[in-house]
Amino acid sequence: MQRWRGLEDIPQDWGRSVVTIGSYDGVHRGHQLIIGRAVERAREAGLPTVVVTFDPHPSEVVRPGTHPPLLAPHHRRAELCAELGVDALLVLPFTSEFSQLSPAEFVAKVLVDRLHARLVVEGPNFRFGHRAGGDVAVLAELGATYDYEVEVVDLVVRGAAGGGVPFSSTLTRRLVAEGDVAGAAEILGRPHRVEGVVVRGAQRGRELGYPTANVETLPYTAIPADGVYAGWLNAEGEAMPAAISVGTNPQFDGTERTVEAYAIDRVGLDLYGQHVAVDFLAFVRGQAKFDSLEDLLEAMSRDVARCRELVAAADAPTHPAV
Repeated sequence: MQRWRGLEDIPQDWGRSVVTIGSYDGVHRGHQLIIGRAVERAREAGLPTVVVTFDPHPSEVVRPGTHPPLLAPHHRRAELCAELGVDALLVLPFTSEFSQLSPAEFVAKVLVDRLHARLVVEGPNFRFGHRAGGDVAVLAELGATYDYEVEVVDLVVRGAAGGGVPFSSTLTRRLVAEGDVAGAAEILGRPHRVEGVVVRGAQRGRELGYPTANVETLPYTAIPADGVYAGWLNAEGEAMPAAISVGTNPQFDGTERTVEAYAIDRVGLDLYGQHVAVDFLAFVRGQAKFDSLEDLLEAMSRDVARCRELVAAADAPTHPAV
């Protein structure tokens, strides 16, 4: 898959294409429906598929300080788009100047002049242009002028357990923030993932017999609620069953919120300085402060046993490499 940063990166001889536009944070199951349909239509027409997204998130430019927690960094979104069969990913730098483009200017500048769109595939709530002034109806009206078609994909809603709420990044972020990583995975179609470099912490886990990888998470990462989780530590091309701790470590009066993963039953693992990923499978218990070190160790032993059991009954991530 080709990756372009800005309109200038698009090859000058780029021909007609099928395009879909959006933030696509998380590339959740609703996004997969839209992107998958674009890929399907492109293959039918013998054309390439282009996904257009933005960096930074538009809200950070339009309303500074409101950048939402991110479900996936751009490199992860690129990997997921490639798996769906996308031919090119265009990341547009979202600047204050860019935000002033009217819907018609956006279409002319991006879809027509550079991507030569023949078809644009979007969800029903797609908005674009200055002050989100354009919707799918406006997109279709402009298509009549600029010779491209528009297809709107109706997004499937979640089942009764989800209250009939459509797939959305906003809902997924809320579930992650509440610690409902199983609910988030239902929308994402895979476990929620947190990435970062392993850094040296206080090394108390090592002293207690449970050495952890202290993950320095990427900026704006959507981090689950404080507590203990079962999941996987993805490193060195392997998905290792893990007990994951999120929080401030109140047992030792900690103040900094961290994500730490203990690779269950692994000995001598040295990941310092490596970029790793942590996949969250299930919530085990909330963060707690115990009356004694012995009580803490007993709880950690129970946590590891429960995490081992939960992971053994689940399917490991299909792409553990990071």
